[in-house]
Amino acid sequence: MAVNRNYHDQINIDNAVKLRELLNKLPKFCSEFFRGIEPTTSSRTRIAYAYDLSIFFKYLKEYNPEYKDVNIRDIAIDVLDKITVSDIEEYLEYLKYYISDDGKEYTNNERGIMRKLASLRSFYNYFYRKEAIKNNPASIVQMPKLHEKEIVRLDVDEVSNLLDEVESGDKLSKSQQKYHDKTKVRDVAIITLLLGTGIRVSECVGINIDDIDFKNSGIKIRRKGGYETVVYFGDEVDEALKAYLEERKKMIPVAGNEDAMFLSMQKKRIGVRAVENLVKKYSKLVTNLKKITPHKLRSTYGTSLYRETGDIYLVADVLGHKDVNTTKKHYAAIEDERRRRARNAVKLREDK
Repeated sequence: MAVNRNYHDQINIDNAVKLRELLNKLPKFCSEFFRGIEPTTSSRTRIAYAYDLSIFFKYLKEYNPEYKDVNIRDIAIDVLDKITVSDIEEYLEYLKYYISDDGKEYTNNERGIMRKLASLRSFYNYFYRKEAIKNNPASIVQMPKLHEKEIVRLDVDEVSNLLDEVESGDKLSKSQQKYHDKTKVRDVAIITLLLGTGIRVSECVGINIDDIDFKNSGIKIRRKGGYETVVYFGDEVDEALKAYLEERKKMIPVAGNEDAMFLSMQKKRIGVRAVENLVKKYSKLVTNLKKITPHKLRSTYGTSLYRETGDIYLVADVLGHKDVNTTKKHYAAIEDERRRRARNAVKLREDK
């Protein structure tokens, strides 16, 4: 019998199962770390930590002769006191290019390396605070220097063109056009919603029909940190959602998916990857130079809202940023542009 769980609760359950699988491939003492950080981290974060630590211990087994013949599960916690700053620096160098056990090649840029070092630091800090180890070399290793990436967003005309392409489907390939008539109204609703509210893709796919309040033009969503909030939408989003709901009434969802707002072709709740693919498919018709993802649509909304209001705190609140400095970092270029425009706003003396 299918259980009709909340999308986010189901994701947490799936991640808990996945974490158990990953822990079975890590040293036994690692379980204490994951129990310790559970109250302060999301299930997704813990999965990321587990992946990163699995790479670290595989590296240790492969390149440290002392552990060559030791099963990773049997590595004891005292290994952390034996590792030096140089060992960790060599590990970071290894991360730039390595081959996994199944023969796949992997590379990490500076951001990937920084994330894996951050995971290792959290790991070391936990056991160091617990006084289970005497040394904390991970805290001494310098973080890689990050080069600021340009914020990619759609221009006003590109937004209009994107929505036009989703509606018409004229530039799609023949194979894509076969499905376009079946998904057009849904795709318009999803992309209009992302562009018109700035919500995250995970928040979008988690929406249930009952979460939408058309009377007050609001949608209840669950944010990244697990808390619920209401985001408000305008007339264009209202129109697109209502059009899709008319089609949605004719669909018979797979058991357990009755509450889901957006359905896949298989009549199940649409997934994050599917939304990423449809954004990629349509955005390619509008621009080849920009790699557009759902997150870039979020940036596009944030940019538009900031240009219209000039209120960075409002933008931070609407986007669900816990720290306004995160928002400022993303929209610093626009802020600088506004400051430049304001340089002659105050007159010291009247023009003669």
